[in-house]
Amino acid sequence: MSSRAIPTFFLLSALLLSSCALPGGETSAPEPAQRQFFAMNTLMTLQITGEEAEDALSAAVEEVNRLDRLFSRSQSESDIARLNAHAGDGTDVPLSPETTELLSLALEETSATAGAFDVTVAPVIDAWGFGTGDAGQYRLPSEGELEALLPLVDSAALHVDTAGNTARLDRSGMEVDLGGIAKGYTADRLVELLGEYDVSSALLNLGSSTITLVGNNPSGQPWRVALKDPQDEEQQILLLSLSDQALSTSGAYEQHFEENGVTYHHILDPRTGYPAQTGILSVTVVSDNGARADALSTALFVAGPEQALELWRADDSFECVLCLEDGRILITQGLEDQFLYNKEDSHGYTCEIVRR
Repeated sequence: MSSRAIPTFFLLSALLLSSCALPGGETSAPEPAQRQFFAMNTLMTLQITGEEAEDALSAAVEEVNRLDRLFSRSQSESDIARLNAHAGDGTDVPLSPETTELLSLALEETSATAGAFDVTVAPVIDAWGFGTGDAGQYRLPSEGELEALLPLVDSAALHVDTAGNTARLDRSGMEVDLGGIAKGYTADRLVELLGEYDVSSALLNLGSSTITLVGNNPSGQPWRVALKDPQDEEQQILLLSLSDQALSTSGAYEQHFEENGVTYHHILDPRTGYPAQTGILSVTVVSDNGARADALSTALFVAGPEQALELWRADDSFECVLCLEDGRILITQGLEDQFLYNKEDSHGYTCEIVRR
């Protein structure tokens, strides 16, 4: 495969092109409305272009904050906190339609990935200290502690009634954490919301690992998003050219700690309770559906390269990029014409196209 030069900028911490300079100081595109704010335990940036961009931006920020109040595990009055508080007492907890829809989607992803994705993994996340967002709280739980918690990780014991908008957790001590799918779902909701406004393009960066692109960039060209080198976050490994798509990246570099010479990361296998060790350094999923991309980036990391590609071959709703410990970058064929890669500046990686 011939190499193609990559520009010197990089994204997925999302440095994004908004307008391009023309001779004489003119610009080829209008200035977008943009806002940065903190929600869902991460820094978000929304960039919207169009006649009603400011109004759309205000509505989008309000919607993100509204959904955060429903999905947050730490806010005591949220839907998820109330559901968790009633675990094991037989209560069918009344929830918003958005929450039951998202819980239902999460159960679908658990089934589709043979348990590699599971929103009931919260007790195990907490045992490792990863739920705090504070590196000082990360810890290595004992084998006995994890064995006692694993029976609480069971999506079959999460019952969701989307018609009646209720849900129930069967066992005391169970907890739901929607962190692996909520941002992608929220992005999908924002795309629907922006359809109510005169908006020509938007970039919805709901944290550095979850990006949704509406239309082309303000200059009329596809958005360009660079993927980080999972072994050196200051470097990029390749560049994706995308329009009207969502992408989500999961990497072992995001949260980790070292103990007794062993590095432990935050992407836990719900079936074992331990960090997934599958030979994958990072996974990026590209899809028309943000919730799907969000959940699958975690699930494919946990599943490992062989099972990840089996899932891809059986499902045409997504494409993916797998960065492996052996130095290969596997890129599924649907992205073959949408990426740039510079072999001379590859940081030791080699690209391979995977076909169905």
